[in-house]
Amino acid sequence: MINVTLPDGSIKQVEQGFTPMDIAMGISHGLARNVISASYNGKKVETKTPLTEDGNLVLYTFKDKEGKEAFWHSTSHIMAQAIEELFPGVSLTIGPAIDNGFYYDVDFKEHSISESDIPKIEKRMLEIARGKHEFTMREVSKADALEFYKKNDNPYKVELIENLTDGDITFCDHDSFTDLCRGGHIPNTGLVKAVKVMSIAGAYWRGDENNPQLTRVYGISFPKQKDLKEYLELLEEAKKRDHRKLGKELQLFHFSQRVGQGLPLWLPKGAALRERLENFLKAAQKKAGYEMVVSPHIGSKELYVTSGHYAKYGEDSFQPIKTPAEDEEFLLKPMNCPHHCEIYKSAHWSYKDLPKRFAEFGTVYRYEQSGELHGLSRVRGFTQDDAHIFCMPEQLDAEFKAVIDLVMYVFGSLGFEDFTAQVSIRDPKKPEKYIGDVANWEIAEQAIISAAKDKGLDYVIEEGEAAFYGPKLDFMVKDALGRSWQLGTIQVDYNLPERFDLSYKGSDNESHRPVMIHRAPFGSMERFIAILLEHTAGNFPLWLMPEQCIVLSLSEKYEDYAKKVVDSLENNEIRVTIDNRAETMGKKIREAEMNKLPYMLIVGEQEEQDGTVSVRKHGGEDLGAMSVSAFAKAIHEEVSQSIKKFEV
Repeated sequence: MINVTLPDGSIKQVEQGFTPMDIAMGISHGLARNVISASYNGKKVETKTPLTEDGNLVLYTFKDKEGKEAFWHSTSHIMAQAIEELFPGVSLTIGPAIDNGFYYDVDFKEHSISESDIPKIEKRMLEIARGKHEFTMREVSKADALEFYKKNDNPYKVELIENLTDGDITFCDHDSFTDLCRGGHIPNTGLVKAVKVMSIAGAYWRGDENNPQLTRVYGISFPKQKDLKEYLELLEEAKKRDHRKLGKELQLFHFSQRVGQGLPLWLPKGAALRERLENFLKAAQKKAGYEMVVSPHIGSKELYVTSGHYAKYGEDSFQPIKTPAEDEEFLLKPMNCPHHCEIYKSAHWSYKDLPKRFAEFGTVYRYEQSGELHGLSRVRGFTQDDAHIFCMPEQLDAEFKAVIDLVMYVFGSLGFEDFTAQVSIRDPKKPEKYIGDVANWEIAEQAIISAAKDKGLDYVIEEGEAAFYGPKLDFMVKDALGRSWQLGTIQVDYNLPERFDLSYKGSDNESHRPVMIHRAPFGSMERFIAILLEHTAGNFPLWLMPEQCIVLSLSEKYEDYAKKVVDSLENNEIRVTIDNRAETMGKKIREAEMNKLPYMLIVGEQEEQDGTVSVRKHGGEDLGAMSVSAFAKAIHEEVSQSIKKFEV
C-alpha cells in the first residue's frame, strides 16, 4: 500500500500501481469525467501512470492552467498526425503548448501550405479525435530512437535525440502516430471536441536565423464546441479593443520609423492622459510621505556594473555610449534604482530620518528585439512610476503593507477589481541567476509572504520569478475580457544597499545597512495605458478622460451660446470641447460616440432661451435638459465617486 496526499491534505491509502484516474474515480465519477492530467510529487504524469511510492497528487481539469497545457499539447500531436497524413514526407520538429493553444513547427519540404489548406487539416484532426485513441508513453533506447527518425529522414528529431541521455527518451503513441515526447497528455483523443487552426507563419529551427526556415502552424482546441465559439468571439472583441487601433482613433500616441522602433510619441490628448495619471499618483504619494526626485536619462557604465544590472541585463541594453575621454562610457538608463541609491548616499542618515521614500517618473531604455515590440505594451523607451524606500529592517513589514495599500487604491480607482497576487521567489536550483546572501533572500521572501497573508491577499508562490536582486510581489490583474496581466510590483532588496555600501546611524550610534523596497503600482506607464485602453475599450473613468464632454450646436445661430456654455464649464474645471461645424447633428453625434466622449451637450433655440443644455450620455442614453451648473455639479460628483479615498 502507498499513501497518496491530495491538495486538501487528505490522504488516500491505495495499492501500489493505482493510477491518478483510479484515485479520481474513487473520489467521484463526476471528477473522473473532468480530470484530464495530473502531477505527482511535482512532476507531470499521465492519468494512467502507475503510482509506486508515497507522494502528493494533483488532479487537473481543463479549468486549470496545467490541464489546458496537457490538452493543447495533446492536440498538437493530433495536428501533427493530420499534417503528416495530408502532406506525406514532411519532417515534424517540435509542438509545444503555449498560453493560448499550441503550435507545431514543420519542414514541409517540396509541399506548400496556405490558408486554403486549413479546413482540411481541421477536418482530419476532428476525424482523428473522434477515434478516441489513447495516448501511450513508452521508453525507447537512444539507438532505437535515432534509427526510427533516421529511417524517416527527419534530421530535426535526430538532432534533438543526440542531445538527450540514453534512458531518458520516451515516445508517445496514439492511433498510427508516434512522436518523440516527454509526456503530459490527456487520456485519449476523444476529449477534443473542437479545433481551430489559427494561423500559419515562418519560424527558424531553434529560433536561429542561420538554421533552416520552417512553417509554424498555430492552433487551439477545446473540450466543447461552445468554448471555441466563445473564444473566437473574445478574439473579435479583443481586435476591437486593440490599444494600437484605439490609440490611433483617439489620437493618443504615434510611432515613427524616423524616431525609431519602440519609441512612442505622445500626442496632446495622450500626454494629457499621462499627466493626469501621474498627478493622481503623485497626490497619493505625497500623502504617504514620498519625496519626488529626478535622475538623468544616462549613467556611467560603472554605475550599472556596481548594481549588477550590466552583468544581468547588459545584452538587453543599448550599447555603451563612448565619449572622447579615454575609457569613459555611459549607458542609456535601463533602471532607476542605481540612481536612487546614489541619491540616498548623497547624505548621512540617522535612524530618526528613516524611512526615506524617493519617487520618480523615470524613463528607462532597453533594447528589445524588433520582433518582440508590440504597440505600447512592449517598447524600447518607457516611463516607470518608480519609487525606492530605504528603511530599517524593523520598518520593513509596515512599509511593505503601506505599499500594498497604495496599489489597492490605484487598482480600485481605475476599475481593476479582479486580481491575484504572485509571490515571486528565487529558484534555489539556479543560484547563478541571483546576487546576494541566501540568508537575506530567505528573510526577504518570508517578509513578503507574511505581508501578503496579513493583508488578506489571494496569493500564489511562483519559484524562479524573482528579480536578480530580490523577491517580489507581483499583481496579476484580469481585464474585462478575462485576460491576465502583470500590473504593479513590490520588491524587497537586501543586495543593492550592500553593493552601494548604503548605511544609516542607529540608536546605538553604530552604522547599519538599510533595507530597500522597489515599487511601481503602474509598472510601465506605456504598458499600463495599453492595458487600461483595452480593459475599458477607450471608455476611461470620467476623471481620466482627455475630454469629459462636447458641446454640439444645432446651427450657426447658437454658436455664441455654445461658447458661453464652454466658458462656464471650463471655469468649473471641466474638460470640454465644442463642435460648431456646419454638419448634421446626426453626424456630430456619431463622431462624438466614436471618440468615446462621455457626454454630449446639445444646444439650440430652446436651450438658449432656458439657459440649459440637453444632455446625451455616451451609448445613447438621453438625460434630458439641465442647467449648466447642475451638469457641472453632476460631473464633479461622478468623478469624486469613481476615485477611491486614499487612507494613509
